[in-house]
Amino acid sequence: MLPSDSLRSYLPLGNFIGFGASDFIELALTALLVLFVLGRAGLGVPLQRLASKTVPCMLLLAVLPVGLRLALLRNHPPPVPSGADDFGYLLLADTLAQFRLANPTHPLHPFFEQVFVLQQPTHSSIYPLGQGLALALGELVFRHPWAGVLLSMAALCALTYWMLRAWVTPGWALLGGSLAVLQFGPLNSWTNCYWGGGVSAVAGCLVFGSLPRLRDNGQVRNAALLGFGLGLEWLTRPFEFVLLSASVVLFFLPGLTRRWRSLGPPLIKPALSAGLVLLSAFALSLWQNKQVTGSWSTMPYQLSRYQYGVPTTFTFQPNPKPHRDLTVPERLDYAAQSSVHGDGVDTPANYLDRLVSRICFYRFFFLVPLYFALPAFLWLLRQFRYAWVALTLILFALGTNFYPYFYPHYIAAATCLFVLVAVAGLERLSRWQVRALPAGQQIAVLLMGLCFAHFAFWYGIHLLAGERVLLALTRYETWDYINYGDPEGRAMINKQLEETPGKQLVVVRYGPRHGFHEWVQNRANIDASHIVWALDLGEPGNEALRRYYPDRQIWLLEPDIWPPQLSPYPRPLPPTEPHAPPDAHAPKQNPFPPGVNPFEPVH
Repeated sequence: MLPSDSLRSYLPLGNFIGFGASDFIELALTALLVLFVLGRAGLGVPLQRLASKTVPCMLLLAVLPVGLRLALLRNHPPPVPSGADDFGYLLLADTLAQFRLANPTHPLHPFFEQVFVLQQPTHSSIYPLGQGLALALGELVFRHPWAGVLLSMAALCALTYWMLRAWVTPGWALLGGSLAVLQFGPLNSWTNCYWGGGVSAVAGCLVFGSLPRLRDNGQVRNAALLGFGLGLEWLTRPFEFVLLSASVVLFFLPGLTRRWRSLGPPLIKPALSAGLVLLSAFALSLWQNKQVTGSWSTMPYQLSRYQYGVPTTFTFQPNPKPHRDLTVPERLDYAAQSSVHGDGVDTPANYLDRLVSRICFYRFFFLVPLYFALPAFLWLLRQFRYAWVALTLILFALGTNFYPYFYPHYIAAATCLFVLVAVAGLERLSRWQVRALPAGQQIAVLLMGLCFAHFAFWYGIHLLAGERVLLALTRYETWDYINYGDPEGRAMINKQLEETPGKQLVVVRYGPRHGFHEWVQNRANIDASHIVWALDLGEPGNEALRRYYPDRQIWLLEPDIWPPQLSPYPRPLPPTEPHAPPDAHAPKQNPFPPGVNPFEPVH
């Protein structure tokens, strides 16, 4: 940014209260001082009373992230789906919203190839059910899948408090829930995309909140919640389910080895309760496998790996090989994932280098002031329960390090444990005294105030700032992501298509320098959709597409030109009779003209 631009970012431009960046900074610092004074003046007494009331606190913490995000809709509308991951999860949600687990293969399926979506033996997303269920709930109840994202984040913040109630005092649990709102609420990437980590994080809250309660009282209800959390993780992140299950075994292992005979019979009923709930998740997953792939034991992503070579394998396995011809976007994605995986299998040196390089990603789970609380947490490792927390986090770090890629939602199940580490460290720090003075308490209040001030500053920018201030300052915002504007031109294209009367057919023609921006994004029932997106397979192949959809206005989209160009398809639609629905029992025929290869790249 040029010096002149830096100075302009401090001007009171574009918001109704006339604030510039310096005003927002001053406001945040003032809020920090006010919080500090109120904390010293005894604000903790009413907060302690509130914190002991579980249901009101959970409702408050559920409403806060949703209300704060909805308040930003003027500058930051619901996120526009962007890329293969979003489209894959939205296809899964749309399929589930129609009370199906898979969709029949389309007769012209080569036109609808997209990354992370199977076309044969069914037209289905490759993802497990968890995130799709949340999006489908939003689509069914609120007519928009993003509502499911907001509900999952509301549940995360509320259940973080519920989980912490089993580990720390109510006041610190309420603080932890508040930190979850600040860190994972309206400004977080999980809230502002369709493939976030909220569902897996909810599963972790249920598991880690049930364990201490189950150990203390052995109630069947807590066992059922444990089974539900494990089952939800299995339906969302199957590999991390193994890591989560291993942490559960580690939690109970000391008690079982010391008192196996006395603890054996009382554990039967809770174990059966948890097992039955978990088995229902396994059964649902097996049913999805059968419906999507035709095999009870083959997961959709496994079939995708066999057919398309993506997603890639663990680093201790060789790169997969595709077993079908790939379109240009699919070749790009396969080449990229193969490159990140690397040739051959992993070595100890590579594994260690990758583990160290991923330390920076854990900033996602901590606001900067909380790093001062981490050394205090180390003092608590003398207690088994906190040593177990550290071991669980290490287990997740080591296990997911076998992935060539890493994103924070891979370890989302451990989210509440990161919050617990921060809260337990703050609580231990608050008891530190210097010459009989409660210095630790003042430091803890100061750190919490800084967290709130950090959030207040950036939230105020997104809420009140005009376009020029947003563009000037948000480039310096760390680890938050919230959609703004239309950087890829998708909203503009979608609006133009939605405002055009009648049914639309969009032929997507990628350019020779096409990157990794997927545009084919069809719904579960392709033929019934208002907009059908199809790959450009060349003029001879596209003739079959035009004959199949004679009643649609046909467009040509060139997304690799900036801005993306949407224009009427250059060839007029030939007169032909509308097609009849295909007979499901009739033998399948090749819909393309003789000699046409639908997978041949078009330049």
